[in-house]
Amino acid sequence: MYVAVKGGERAIDNAHAWLAEERRGDTGVAELSIAQIREQLALSVARVMAEGSLYDPDLAALAIKQARGDLIEAVFLIRAYRTTLPRFGASNPIETAAMVCDRRISATFKDLPGGQILGPTFDYTHRLLDFALAAEGLDPAPAPQVAAPDGALPHVTDFLAREDLIQPEADGPATPRDLTREPLDFPADRPLRLQALTRGDEGFVLSMAYSTQRGYGRTHPFVGELRIGTVAVEMEIPELGFAIELGEVVLTECETVNQFMGSKTEPPQFTRGYGLVFGQSERKAISMALVDRSLRWEELGEDNVGAPAQDQEFVLYHADNVQATGFLEHIKLPHYVDFQSELELIRRLRAEALGDQAREAAE
Repeated sequence: MYVAVKGGERAIDNAHAWLAEERRGDTGVAELSIAQIREQLALSVARVMAEGSLYDPDLAALAIKQARGDLIEAVFLIRAYRTTLPRFGASNPIETAAMVCDRRISATFKDLPGGQILGPTFDYTHRLLDFALAAEGLDPAPAPQVAAPDGALPHVTDFLAREDLIQPEADGPATPRDLTREPLDFPADRPLRLQALTRGDEGFVLSMAYSTQRGYGRTHPFVGELRIGTVAVEMEIPELGFAIELGEVVLTECETVNQFMGSKTEPPQFTRGYGLVFGQSERKAISMALVDRSLRWEELGEDNVGAPAQDQEFVLYHADNVQATGFLEHIKLPHYVDFQSELELIRRLRAEALGDQAREAAE
């Protein structure tokens, strides 16, 4: 932080006080509680948890409140707090096939074991402002109670795999690199790329995914399955010799099915794109799956057509909104010395140029 300017520290303290006053707003209006943000702004909470790499709805709600609704600032707060937490170990890989689904749809197969579950979605709304929401204190009509499907719900891609119509997933490293503890370097393997996309800015990842649909990346995806629900998190305890359940998290998972014309060593079959994020965040999960598939061009033996979404360094470096924000906003801070040096350089060059013009005119 820049405090070298005379009076700078006092000015910063005053700015902090003014920020706190603006954050609170009109004291005649009831203050938002953490519980209200957590329960009624759940999609914003989910985004902050995903891009902040920390699953804690209460902390995400607190960060949103502190940031005055600026979600990137809230992500920054969560990431900064995350660095202070001790790490006790790593959980086991989650079993999304055992997810208790609130929503599960497929654009490739109509009839699925367990059925299509529309769940809570904006997909079928008319996008008209509901002025009834302005009448505070009105509770919504209760949703009909639907029994959850019994047993695990298999993934749609499993059906294709039985006929060998989709490329099997290659085994990744036993212990993938952890992007929250190691710097991003290249070339990045798929587990590292998926971590970066999960933490990436939703708007940026969406734009990259959209570019692939418009031809910049040569992907033609189908949503094989999109599911949202609760999954148990387990951890092996060495002293016990078995895994125990630590808790549950809400996740959104998307698998896309993409065309693949085959290569010299692989027959024609479908390939996959994959997205997994905290909370209900289907736009991000679908976008992530599209970009993941586009970044796999080399391992699948496809041509690089020069699309931005095929360039892993371009995508992964620019997806991180905290890093991008820091680099962008630092130019607001004092750069007096740098500017003065450039100002003197421009003055000298102008003087030399004008002198040359004057001499040419005199000749």
